[in-house]
Amino acid sequence: MGSRKCGGCLSCLLIPLALWSIIVNILLYFPNGQVSYAASNKLTNYVWYFEGICFSGVMMLMVAVVLLVLDNESCCKCCQSENCTKKYMGPYCRTLDGWEYAFEDTAGRFLTDSSMWSQCLEPTHVVEWNVILFSILIALSGLQVIVCLVRISIQLSKILCGTYSVIIQPGII
Repeated sequence: MGSRKCGGCLSCLLIPLALWSIIVNILLYFPNGQVSYAASNKLTNYVWYFEGICFSGVMMLMVAVVLLVLDNESCCKCCQSENCTKKYMGPYCRTLDGWEYAFEDTAGRFLTDSSMWSQCLEPTHVVEWNVILFSILIALSGLQVIVCLVRISIQLSKILCGTYSVIIQPGII
């Protein structure tokens, strides 16, 4: 399977993962199914940060929706369709034949062969525009992944090395 073919399926997987994160975070408020611990503020501070609800939950749901909208296919349909790998190869522009994805049958060759770019008559320089901006987006996404990985490794080292500061709530021994 190509990566483009299963992109929609992976996006669909984010939805149940996000929902489970929300459910698990909510369950943290009720140890042993009891409400009394949350009511008397006897929960770890980590629970009150709402990370499972806000970040792993709601934020991932928004990401999944955006990815699915961009993919413009339903999860199951895309994973079963052979056309998923050929869709939207290159910028959408006006050619001599009208508005179309001018480079969809080039298997990405248009990226290295700038002589093909003149097929796009309008908008002017759309290929360069798309290549530059999508490259910037890829670089920014890569930086975000690196920042997240560094952050995770720092937190793991704090936890594993015993330097993680735990704030003790007043009144708890």
